[in-house]
Amino acid sequence: MVTVVAAQHRRWWEAPLWSAEPENVIVQPENKGTAPGLLLPLLYIARRDPNATVVVLPSDHFVRTEGVLARGLQQAARLARIDHRHVYLLGLVPDEIDPELGYILPGDRAGTSASSVQQFIEKPSLDVARDLVQDGALWNVFILAASARALLSLYASRYPSLVADMSRAVDQDGKNSMTAKATRSLYPQLPTLDFSRDVVQGRESQLRVLTVPPCGWSDLGTPRRVAETLSRIANKSNPAQDPSHTLYLSLAAQHSRHYAT
Repeated sequence: MVTVVAAQHRRWWEAPLWSAEPENVIVQPENKGTAPGLLLPLLYIARRDPNATVVVLPSDHFVRTEGVLARGLQQAARLARIDHRHVYLLGLVPDEIDPELGYILPGDRAGTSASSVQQFIEKPSLDVARDLVQDGALWNVFILAASARALLSLYASRYPSLVADMSRAVDQDGKNSMTAKATRSLYPQLPTLDFSRDVVQGRESQLRVLTVPPCGWSDLGTPRRVAETLSRIANKSNPAQDPSHTLYLSLAAQHSRHYAT
């Protein structure tokens, strides 16, 4: 398991990751968007195992019914192991109209198996988002499975010089990205790119999407979304009385107490 972290967040991740193998912690020198953010660890993984199957899991997500999401992810991973040409995305059935998220319009609206991708739409207006949901569009949550080769081919077809430059830096730096001088020197020169908008949009023929039923998913990317998620948790359960939570700080319980006062 490879953990991707940001250099400027070191004081928050250094202690939790103290026992991780250094070669499994990939440090981004600075934030250049999700496209370079995924490409850097992908190059490290491909260097160790060119035939690797990769599962991408963003860390800032909350999932209430994890089993539902896990089943979809397991299916995507199985397909990616035998199909090295396509990237398999999880598309979540929306449980609300949200213009702050990206949407995937599948080619097959039945949603019974992996479908082709008709179109990507990033952060549409509220009216467009409503129409998309009515047309069977799914939330694009940046959870995917694919062979390392399939993912690298998406980058190489659109940004060959970016792949070449980052590959050279990774080769020079060797296994340990924590002391990666070549990568640190290269990063200020890199463009800021979004994976969904700048890499996969327009390459729909190389993509497949698996429909995942509603599972209580939420993006925790903003303070408002964190507060909304914690509020829903506090309203539906009382983690403070759950013995399994006794060793951990319950953010839901803290949030509930804060608003009660």
